[in-house]
Amino acid sequence: MNSPTAFPYKPNDRETEEASNSYLMSLVALIAGLPLPIINLIATVIFYLTNRKGTYFVRWHCTQALLSQFSLFAMNVCAVWWTISIIFSTTLISNGFIAYLFTIIVVNVVELTATIYTAIHTRKGRHVEWWFYGSLTNLICREQR
Repeated sequence: MNSPTAFPYKPNDRETEEASNSYLMSLVALIAGLPLPIINLIATVIFYLTNRKGTYFVRWHCTQALLSQFSLFAMNVCAVWWTISIIFSTTLISNGFIAYLFTIIVVNVVELTATIYTAIHTRKGRHVEWWFYGSLTNLICREQR
């Protein structure tokens, strides 16, 4: 995650609130559907779809939040299914499984921290680009002319 940077224009209060809400949506969904990783993704997709024709600042941050949720969803689904396969079969818990769970926990805590940080700074009108996702968002989301 990079430090807050300048955006091509100064977003107004409504834009900063909507952009900040794109990150907060995943936090609200996390509380509502903690054991099911799909809930976060569905909430973020719905918020993205409702704001995809919004201003550039809002679209950009909705896109970044969505991209981060896609990769987090994929990692969490693997962890859930691996756990289920261990519970309902004769498969033993391996060192690889423990290492993967530890990695998933660290990734989720980092993503949660980055989401809160970004929501706060975005609400203040500051532009925060996450490492990897920011560059990918720049490729996907273009300013409309």
